[in-house]
Amino acid sequence: MSSYSDSTAAGDNTARSAAPPIGQVLEIAGSGSRVVMDAARLNELQDHPDASIAMSGQVGSQVKMKVAGSWLVANVRTLRAGDEGGTVIANVDFLGEGQQNSSGAMTGFRRGVTRYPIPGAMVLPVSTDDMRAIFAADDSPHVEIGTVYPTEDIRGTLYVDPMLSKHFAILGSTGTGKSTAVALILHRISLLSPEGHIVMIDPHGEYSAAFKSCGELFNVDNLQLPYWLLNFEEHCEVLLTTQGAERQRDADILAKILLAARTKGKNVEQYGKVTVDSPIPYLLTDLNQILVGEMGKLDRAGDTTPYQRLKNKLDEIRADPRYNFMFSGMLVSDTMGSFIAKLFRLPSHGRPISIVDVSGVPSEVTSVVVSVLARMVFDYAIWSRTEAQRPLLLVCEEAHRYVPKDETSGGQAVRKILERIAKEGRKYGVSLGLITQRPSDLAEGVLSQCGTIISMRLNNDRDQACVRAAMPEGARGFLDAIPALRNRECIVCGEGVAIPIRVRFDDLEPEKRPASSDPSFAASWRETGDEEGIIQRTVRRWRGHGR
Repeated sequence: MSSYSDSTAAGDNTARSAAPPIGQVLEIAGSGSRVVMDAARLNELQDHPDASIAMSGQVGSQVKMKVAGSWLVANVRTLRAGDEGGTVIANVDFLGEGQQNSSGAMTGFRRGVTRYPIPGAMVLPVSTDDMRAIFAADDSPHVEIGTVYPTEDIRGTLYVDPMLSKHFAILGSTGTGKSTAVALILHRISLLSPEGHIVMIDPHGEYSAAFKSCGELFNVDNLQLPYWLLNFEEHCEVLLTTQGAERQRDADILAKILLAARTKGKNVEQYGKVTVDSPIPYLLTDLNQILVGEMGKLDRAGDTTPYQRLKNKLDEIRADPRYNFMFSGMLVSDTMGSFIAKLFRLPSHGRPISIVDVSGVPSEVTSVVVSVLARMVFDYAIWSRTEAQRPLLLVCEEAHRYVPKDETSGGQAVRKILERIAKEGRKYGVSLGLITQRPSDLAEGVLSQCGTIISMRLNNDRDQACVRAAMPEGARGFLDAIPALRNRECIVCGEGVAIPIRVRFDDLEPEKRPASSDPSFAASWRETGDEEGIIQRTVRRWRGHGR
């Protein structure tokens, strides 16, 4: 470590690269190793005109070493003062290697390491040209989402096939630009694949504004989700109000009358074997009649309370106008085919995204509606396996609501189906995109199934620990930067990128942004006028549930 000028004078090939060495390898240990660097040299480099070289040696930056004819690239995870004065010890994680061409530059970078350097090997800064070689996108389908930090012009790319086939998660605290990042990624994927099939669950109604040009928007006014598409478990969540042993008794009664209602139709023989879960149209009046008939069969000593409970709930739902989008009208026709075609964009006619705004859905059935939509996606993929493949992407905003860590909370049907898609969806061509601001509240099994993780700033320690556990070993150095990320910056690692990267997202055109901007208190609190009209209109909408 005495002086690098000696080794430079010795004619070391590495010294001929753009910048002189900054240190040498101290210890090698699998994916992570230690290097010792010269503090004075690092300080000199901070004024270098090349932004990448100026950053080299700092936490989250890259350094390179030469092994035979290859350049080995590593990410700096931690720094501490060395035992000798003027030295800095760094822990580094190896990212991958590239070939050295005749001019000494790096080409053909790929993930993984074949040969490790020997202690004493020189450590050099990574230049912008090296970064260009590292992040150069290959020919496989990809979308550009922003610029790689700290460069100004190197594009950060996501490889669409690996990212979607192994699921992805977008994480970030409120106000970090998460919704805009989601809109940007989905817009870029839509441009690449205008005949795609994307279903997005939007619990706050903020994405409708972002996808007017390339998506179909569904809400309680036009969704028309047929109640008979619900399976038995979802029927239980809507119609049963009891717990424990009483719930089991109510469920047995519901199963019996539901099967009778499903098999009562005129041409039920055409469906073959009908079960309580089969998505076969039935009339609510039939269900009611069968329930009343069963209740009448009981002798006077029998307990009719469970039947009465079911009947009351059924009557309540049929009378409640909030449920019209699901339990509407006396006319029941077999609309399953047209519903699937409309929802899954088959064909998409250049509008590949369905935004399902569930903000107007009554809160007690929101999880059931999400469960039906997710299950339709999965079941369609299973039953269409013998047909031409039409892979589907299901994007779930506020995912911690539907797959919470707490297994005892309500909405078990939606939890089961989303966990199943996370585990098995890849085999059937179903991709899952999870968006959440609280990864620590999300079931661990689901986050660990996401092959690509896009993490924006997370302020909470528990959330950071969750992401750290889910990310691959080589990205640990990047993870330490998560609390320090600026708005609209993210760390991407996993299958969708060649190596972990820190990216600043591109600006999105105003008309493509979601309606999720924060109100300005200072500006709004200076304005006044028409308060009476505002209150009257608001109360009218409030009472009429948005009508």
